[in-house]
Amino acid sequence: MKLIFPDELNLAVQAIEAGGLVVVPTHRWYMICANARDREACNRIYAGKGRPRSKSLAYVLPSRIAADDLFVMTPAAHRLAAAFWPGDLAMFLRWRDLDHAQRHEPVGVPNALVTLDPGLLGQLAEQCTVPIAATTANRSDPSSTTGPAITAEEVQQFVTEAGINVAYCINGGISPLAHHLTIIDCTEPHAKIVRSGVVHDRAVNAAIAAVATGAGTEAVS
Repeated sequence: MKLIFPDELNLAVQAIEAGGLVVVPTHRWYMICANARDREACNRIYAGKGRPRSKSLAYVLPSRIAADDLFVMTPAAHRLAAAFWPGDLAMFLRWRDLDHAQRHEPVGVPNALVTLDPGLLGQLAEQCTVPIAATTANRSDPSSTTGPAITAEEVQQFVTEAGINVAYCINGGISPLAHHLTIIDCTEPHAKIVRSGVVHDRAVNAAIAAVATGAGTEAVS
């Protein structure tokens, strides 16, 4: 694995498009990325992390427009996107086209875990000609107390332990938050919090409190 700097993002783009893996910093943690349509590349992430195949990788949008083009956006999803994207929130969304979804199996079918990142991860998705799948750079070991990597040094330790071939890691310094994305299930009209994270539950509820449903006012639970 070669360390590069944020102004060398083009190298990471080229590596992803060529079927390689790269690691990109966010202010939450470092994320390992692949082409979401390249099952072999994504399988290397699953194998290296020891991640259950039942847990899909995240689909990193290149733009808000792409969300409407690719996924069914409920009123709650629209409110959450307007309030928190780009940002630290991800949503489970239904693909509009199941045939298209099958080409992106590593990020979930018929629903995908979708996010829009405000930093280098979002820039990677915007600049790549292929869709980006991402997950935290760490082993999926419930007994681990260290959590995902927050420095390039911890990324190197993960890569060595996992025996995974990573082309580049962008050295973005220390990720200050060391916390997860907030995840909301927006596959049905009534949105539900799947995992609390950086975006507080109260903020999520405040963003969609005025969304009208057949039963009245919608809030997540």
